Amino acid sequence: MHPFRKAVEDRDEEAVAALLADNVLFTSPVVFKPYPGKAITAAILRGVLRVFEDFRYVREIANPDGRDHVFVFTATVSGKQIQGCDILHFDADGKIDEFTVMVRPLSAAKALAEAMGAQFDRITQEAAER
Repeated sequence: MHPFRKAVEDRDEEAVAALLADNVLFTSPVVFKPYPGKAITAAILRGVLRVFEDFRYVREIANPDGRDHVFVFTATVSGKQIQGCDILHFDADGKIDEFTVMVRPLSAAKALAEAMGAQFDRITQEAAER
């Protein structure tokens, strides 16, 4: 099992953070502007772990050199079934330097945006503390 997938499925926040490059760029499914940096990305991912229920990866796709991975997932957020994918690029040191999330359907994306919006003060505080 890929270390990222294992860390997320184990809900091991420290292991997830350890896989992020300092200069990681996180692109959200519900916000236009990407978030740069390890601290905010790790805080966002902790927030996602708080709002997603029944989260599980259902498919993993990788290119032969292992630097690009797609992890397809399902979860529930605010009672809505959501399907999505984490699109990751790994740098030469094996750290995630690009992290893009896509989700569907629109009703679930809206529920995710609302749930994460409610978390955002906590997320920014956590990012500032680390």
